[in-house]
Amino acid sequence: MPADFPPWDRVYAFFRRWRDHALIAEFHDRLRAQVRIRAGRDAEPTAGVIDSQSVKADAVVGSDSRGFDGGKLVNGRKRHVVVDTLGLVLAVMVTSADTGDRAAAEVLLAQVAHAHHRLALIWADGGYTGNLVEYCLAALAVVLAIVKRSDDMHGFVVLPKRWIVERFFAHLMRSRRLVRDFERRTTSAEAMIYWSIIGLMTRRLARPHPQRA
Repeated sequence: MPADFPPWDRVYAFFRRWRDHALIAEFHDRLRAQVRIRAGRDAEPTAGVIDSQSVKADAVVGSDSRGFDGGKLVNGRKRHVVVDTLGLVLAVMVTSADTGDRAAAEVLLAQVAHAHHRLALIWADGGYTGNLVEYCLAALAVVLAIVKRSDDMHGFVVLPKRWIVERFFAHLMRSRRLVRDFERRTTSAEAMIYWSIIGLMTRRLARPHPQRA
């Protein structure tokens, strides 16, 4: 810990309390509403984007919450996120890297739909096709729109709406704590993602509001 901080165990006690009582997520959600309103949006979103990111896990991560992602060739954990159209988190879930995207998305989207009743549309990539599309419409009243690459696309292509969540993952990689997963518990890993976006939102809110002509 920096010299001007309290002892690490006292700092961690506060973090653990806030994490276990969902205070970090609540703080994050209140800031997100303020950022959306300042950007001229409604506090509650109507659309979002879902995706996942596999990251290597540190040695402290136990075998009970780590796995091997055969597609990305990553031994570690996977971050499943839903963001709004401003790239702000609506929900996050951390699992072992061998967890399938569709299986995790079914749980995550149910949480998002329960928390955000105005949400009507979610964009996703081709990894979320199949029964998940029908499940979202029938059980959650949410349209899951699949954005795919066409056969004539080659190299790096920016797909509509998909760039929003890719920009979000790029922001996480700028946080030293999130370059890989250093947390023993998945709930701590989720809290660290919220903290990173809290920093992003507080910087946005601290900027002078542009004056209209």
